[in-house]
Amino acid sequence: MKKFILIALSVVGMALTTTAQEVGLSFSYFIPRNGYFSTPISPFSIRGLGVNLNKYIALETGASLYRMSGLNIMDLPFETKDALLGPNFTLFVPAELVIQLHGKNVEFDIKGGGFAFYGFDNKMNYGNLDRTIRQYENWSVANSNVKFENNPGFGYHFGAEFTFYVTRQFGISLETNYLMGHAKFPLSGSYIGGNTSIETVEFEYPDAKVDFTGFEFSIGLIFSSK
Repeated sequence: MKKFILIALSVVGMALTTTAQEVGLSFSYFIPRNGYFSTPISPFSIRGLGVNLNKYIALETGASLYRMSGLNIMDLPFETKDALLGPNFTLFVPAELVIQLHGKNVEFDIKGGGFAFYGFDNKMNYGNLDRTIRQYENWSVANSNVKFENNPGFGYHFGAEFTFYVTRQFGISLETNYLMGHAKFPLSGSYIGGNTSIETVEFEYPDAKVDFTGFEFSIGLIFSSK
C-alpha cells in the first residue's frame, strides 16, 4: 500500500512540476457493474493535471479517493450480481491521452488510457456472500468465514469531457468515463450450512478478482493558465 501511494503521489507531483496548462478539482461518482453507487471523499479528487503536447493533444493524470459502497468479485465458482466486497476506500489514479477540440468558450475532449487503483480497509459483505452460497449449494442456511489477499489493480478507460469556460481562466466541466479493470483478490476459508444436516466446506479461490468495471461521472472546476 505504501509503495502504491508513493507512486501515485510521484505521478501527480510530476504533473504539477511540469508546465501544467490546466488543473481540475472534480467531484466524481462511480457506478460499478454489479456493485453499489460510490462517491469521492472531498476534497481528495484532483483531476486534469498534465501538459499540452500541442494545441489538440494533451497528457493528463490526477487522483481520486473513493469511498466504495460495494464492488463485485469475479472468477468464482458461482456468479452473482450482488456486491461481495465493501465498503472500502479506493485510491484511483488515471493516465490518459486527450484529444482536445476547441471552440470559442467551449472545449470537447475525447479521452482514453490506463489507470491503477488500490482498495484498503476492505470488508467482505457476508450478507450477500452467504446468500450467494445458499443459492449455489441449494442450502437453507449458510455462514462463511473468509480470508483474502489484497493487491493493486489495473485497467483501461475511455470517455469524453465537455467544458464551458466562464472566463479565460475558469471553466465548468462535465465528464463521463467507462472503466474496465480488475485486481487479484485470492480468497480462502470455509463455509458451514446445509438443509436437514450441517456440513463444512473448505475452499480456496486463487483466481478471484475485484471487478472494477463501470461508469464514472464527474462534475469539475477547471483552472487554466492559458
